[in-house]
Amino acid sequence: MRASRLLAILISLQVRGRVSARELADEFEVSRRTIYRDIDELSAAGVPVYAELGINGGFVLTEGWNEAPTGMTTAEIEAAIFAGLPGPAAELGVSLDAVTARLKLMAATSPGTRGTAVQMAERFHFDATPWHRRVAAPPPFLRVIAQAIWENQRVKIDYESWQKSSTRVLEPLGLVLKAGGWYFVCQRAGRPMIFKVENVRAAQLLGERFRRPARFDLPAAWSGAVAKFETGLVAGHARLRVRATAVSHLERLGAAMAEPIRAAPPGSDGSRTATVEIESVDHAAGLLLGFGIDIEVLEPLALQRELARRAGEMVALYGNDGQPEAAV
Repeated sequence: MRASRLLAILISLQVRGRVSARELADEFEVSRRTIYRDIDELSAAGVPVYAELGINGGFVLTEGWNEAPTGMTTAEIEAAIFAGLPGPAAELGVSLDAVTARLKLMAATSPGTRGTAVQMAERFHFDATPWHRRVAAPPPFLRVIAQAIWENQRVKIDYESWQKSSTRVLEPLGLVLKAGGWYFVCQRAGRPMIFKVENVRAAQLLGERFRRPARFDLPAAWSGAVAKFETGLVAGHARLRVRATAVSHLERLGAAMAEPIRAAPPGSDGSRTATVEIESVDHAAGLLLGFGIDIEVLEPLALQRELARRAGEMVALYGNDGQPEAAV
């Protein structure tokens, strides 16, 4: 680990010219004291690095020195795809390899190309965490699942879905990061199956290799499985009248409901009328209740009655001059 960090620091100095101890400490998630020791070790090994003092100071290599090796290890090549995704790289345990890979790629480019790459890195950032969610610890068995995928190993898991708990032996083929959550794709009888890593309660590598399908396409398998899942959720339709004041908040309804509403032409008063897909009356009522009178259900009657029932419960709870009624 330390040797990898020393190499990464060396290439960082070659690529960036001048780097402060604080920047290096933040990048490699160590203390500044550790960085100072690493710089001393590089200097003792014959690397001509010196410190420039002052507010814009930092560590610098002697001008013209260019001995940084840029050969990439297998681990760095595998981690290179995560070089711009520090969060996912850390969750998979390849953060240092990703940093080193990125630096080696930068060192191998021409000065002109390197400047463009540095500008892109400084101007674009990818954050996979959804709004209103804090960054949580990675699922405890994410790295076990990842190892099974890297090595084509069967894995035994205890899995807890919304329906039941079960023990399964799976052949995982790929990991997908969607909206801050990790999922893995397996194949059964030639069909992809999706499992949420967060729902894995135990995982054990079995040491048994399996043959990965030669033409397996992870993006296509994921898209197909998601489309099938979403189609299976549709249980009916509802016709809605939506006021203009609700249009900017439609993402709370999900794409299946929001897209037809946005596509509907506004009337003279700005309201829109659209027919949307719903999973169930209960699920749709939960989504629509938060919009109050901004969304009116025209049909079905069952959804109107469910909203009226829930609204009645709210009135009963808070209708006593704004004070909740005492429990009896």
